[in-house]
Amino acid sequence: MKYVAPAVVIAALAMPALAEEVKIGVMLGFTGPVESMTPQMAAAAELAMKEASETELFLNGSTLTPVRGDSTCIDASAATAAAERLVTSDRVKGIVGAACSGVTTAILQGVARPNGIAMVSPASTSPALSTVEDDGLFFRTSPADTRQGEIMSEILTDRGVKSVAVTFTNNDYGKGLSDAFKTAFEDAGGEVTITASHEDGKSDYSGEVGALASAGGEVLVVVGYIDRGGAAITQQALDSGAFNRFHFADAMIGDALEEQFGTVIDGSTGQFSGTDSPGVNMLVEMVGNEFDGTSAYTPETYDAAALMILAMQAAGSTDAFEYKSHFFDVANAPGEKIYPGELDKALKILSEGGEIDYEGGSAVELIGSGESAGNFREIEIIDGKAETVKFR
Repeated sequence: MKYVAPAVVIAALAMPALAEEVKIGVMLGFTGPVESMTPQMAAAAELAMKEASETELFLNGSTLTPVRGDSTCIDASAATAAAERLVTSDRVKGIVGAACSGVTTAILQGVARPNGIAMVSPASTSPALSTVEDDGLFFRTSPADTRQGEIMSEILTDRGVKSVAVTFTNNDYGKGLSDAFKTAFEDAGGEVTITASHEDGKSDYSGEVGALASAGGEVLVVVGYIDRGGAAITQQALDSGAFNRFHFADAMIGDALEEQFGTVIDGSTGQFSGTDSPGVNMLVEMVGNEFDGTSAYTPETYDAAALMILAMQAAGSTDAFEYKSHFFDVANAPGEKIYPGELDKALKILSEGGEIDYEGGSAVELIGSGESAGNFREIEIIDGKAETVKFR
C-alpha cells in the first residue's frame, strides 16, 4: 500500500467534494475622489482571480468570479448598501477592499463582521484600522499611515525642507496621516506652520488657501484626493501664488496629477506604497499593455486578491471563519517564495500540505493585526511626470 503523508491527507479531506463557483467582491471607489486610480486596481484583483481559476488547482477545480461593488470612497451609507448586496444577493465569500479608510471601517462594522465575511484592503491606511474590532476578519496589504507619515518626513528632511504647511481632507484618512506626519516631522526638527482641514466637493477654497499662505512654509503638503479637494486646493494655491512647491500624499499620486498640472509642479515630491522587489517586474510583464501594473496600490490589490485565494486554499474552505487564520501562514516565512504569475505553483504546494511565503507584487509581509510592514516609492515630478526616484 502506498504511503500518503498525513499533511496531504488532511489537506485532501478539507477540500470541498465538488468544484463550485466562488465569488469574491471587488469593493473599490469606482466613483468619487479616487476614481481615476480604481480601474487599474480592480483589474489587478480580477487578474489574480483569473490566473487562479485557469490553473484548475483552486479547491478541486473551483472557479473564481469577481463581483464589483462601488464603495464611492466617501459615502459610508452607499458603501455599506453596496457591500450588503454583495453579501446577501451575490453571496461573495470575501471582499477585496475597500480603498478608503472611512468606508472600509463602515463596511467592516456594518456588513463584514455581522455576516462573517473577510476583507483585505489594498489601500485603507488609517492607523485606527490597526486596532479596530474585527473578529480577525480584516487584513490589508498596505502599510498604516503611521509608517507613511515617517516616510513623508524623511523625504522632506532629506531634501533640506525646514518648514511646511499642511492641508488635509477632513476624514479618518486625512486626519490620521496628517497627525502622523506632523509628529514625525517635528521630531526630526522641522516646523509645521499650520495643519488645516478641507472639505471635499467645494468649488472655492480661497479661504483655506489664504490661511495656508498666511502661515507660510517652504512646501505645501497636500493630504487629499486627486479627483476632489486636494487637486482644487493645489490649483488655487498655484493660481494665487501662495505656493509653487508641493508634497503629495498617496491618494494624490496618479495619472490625473500629471494630466492636470504637468510641468507646473516640477520639483514637487510625494510617495505611495511600492517596492522594487522582483515581484513588481513580474507583475508588469504579466499585465503587458492591459493596465499600469506599477500605479498606486495596483500591486497591493493583486496581492490582496491572491492572499485571500491562497488562504482559502490553505484552509480547504471558503468559509471566512475557517480561512481567516491562514493569512499569516501564506503571507510570511517559512515556505517557498511566490510571486505574481506563480499562483499555480502556490496552489499546488498548498494542496499537498506544503508551505509558501507569498511575496507578490508588493513584497508583502503581514505584521500586527494583519497589515503590511510597508515599502514606499518616493516620487518627484520631473518634466511633468511622476518619476520614481527612490524606494524606502
